[in-house]
Amino acid sequence: MNVKIEETWREQLGGEFDKQYFVNLTNFVRQEYVNGTCYPPGKLIFNAFNLCPFDKVKVVIIGQDPYHEPGQAHGLSFSVNDGVPFPPSLINIFKEIHDDIGTPMPASGNLTRWAEQGVLLLNATLTVRAHQAASHQRKGWEEFTDAAIKALNAHRDNLVFILWGGYARSKAPLIDSSRHLILQSVHPSPLSANRGGWFGNHHFSRANLYLREHGKKEIEW
Repeated sequence: MNVKIEETWREQLGGEFDKQYFVNLTNFVRQEYVNGTCYPPGKLIFNAFNLCPFDKVKVVIIGQDPYHEPGQAHGLSFSVNDGVPFPPSLINIFKEIHDDIGTPMPASGNLTRWAEQGVLLLNATLTVRAHQAASHQRKGWEEFTDAAIKALNAHRDNLVFILWGGYARSKAPLIDSSRHLILQSVHPSPLSANRGGWFGNHHFSRANLYLREHGKKEIEW
């Protein structure tokens, strides 16, 4: 398969591209994009990987599904394009960052600045049909993104895996907690966050403390 993905990731995941599930997935996704509007734009499907090479990853934040309304999704979990109103989950993320380390609410919800520092903003499913959440789940993306998590777990050391909500937390068994830090909490969506367990989780300061303790540059959240 001719998949355009950053070279260090190709070295890790290239074996996936010729597997039957990925061939089937590719055919499905191509047809979906032909039949109607899907997100993110095709050239940004692998944006998380392209902005954050395998050997540069320091933190992994796992989301479930891309945003499915116009102009939002650009291939990074929880992130939206410049000028797009912040989704509720992202507002709560920024509120917790402010409460945790004092960083003020930013002007843009574009998290490219995190990706370029080594934060892999990985959705488990990399595409979605417009206005239809979860419409591309269980088509093969999860197997591919699990392979990415497994590769990071096996071939890197002292990474921070941030798992918000039940779906992301289901990925914990893929990660060796003796070699990496796993931070878990409820999801930042208002429905979950307002029940308790989101605000005050201190994931951003805890991630930076761990990075600092292992000789890595902290993330400017």
